[in-house]
Amino acid sequence: MQSDTHAILLFDGVCNLCNGLVKFILKRDKRAAFRFAPLQSDSGRAYLQAFGLDPDALPSVVLIEGERCRKRSDAALRIAFVLGWPYKALYAFMLVPAFLRDLAYDWVARNRYRLMGKKETCMLPTPDLLSRFLP
Repeated sequence: MQSDTHAILLFDGVCNLCNGLVKFILKRDKRAAFRFAPLQSDSGRAYLQAFGLDPDALPSVVLIEGERCRKRSDAALRIAFVLGWPYKALYAFMLVPAFLRDLAYDWVARNRYRLMGKKETCMLPTPDLLSRFLP
C-alpha cells in the first residue's frame, strides 16, 4: 500500500483539531506533498493495519512516507519539515528527547475533543481538493 511519492497523513476525521490541521496543511502545501485519509475510513484502517497499528485505537495523526510510519510528535514535526519555511524551523524540537515531546503531544491528543470539539461525521473534501484524499 503506497501513494506513489506522496506522504500519507492519516487523521481523526471527526476531530475539529485534526480537521483544522488538514486545512492548515492543504493551504500551505504548495508542492502537494501530502495525501489525506481519515483514520476511520477503509483506506485509513488498512494503512494502520499494514503498519501493525490498532485501527480501533484512533491515534490523532499518523504520517506514512514509503515504508516509514511516524506517530505522535515525530509525525507532527516531520509535517512541519515537509511544509518548508517558516514551519521547518519547528523541526529543531527533534533535539528534545522524544519522551518529553510525546508527553505534550499525548496530553493534547487525549484532550482534543474537549479542547476543540468533535463532529458527527468525517470531513468531506471539496471537489477541487478531492484528488488530495485517498478513496
